[in-house]
Amino acid sequence: MKVIADISIVPLGVGLSLSKYIAECEKIFKEAGLKTQLHANGTNIEGEWDDVFNAIKKCHEVLHQMGVPRITASIRTGTRTDKEQTMEDKIKSVKEKLID
Repeated sequence: MKVIADISIVPLGVGLSLSKYIAECEKIFKEAGLKTQLHANGTNIEGEWDDVFNAIKKCHEVLHQMGVPRITASIRTGTRTDKEQTMEDKIKSVKEKLID
């Protein structure tokens, strides 16, 4: 089943700068072959359900190995059965309506 997920991963107990941890997760998502869109407060991920959630699990494992004692993650997911839809399709649909 295809899924589009929006995830915000917050490493806790490692100070204020978190970008090196987020960059590591981005690498994990790319290595898993997932399509991603980084945004200011998280990442949109598109792919097969198991691939997406396995990558999220690996992200947690790797960050803990990097010394992060605690991680909180917020995940929103969306699936469809009536048609295939990409992240770009969803954005394009809204932008088309802004032109009117």
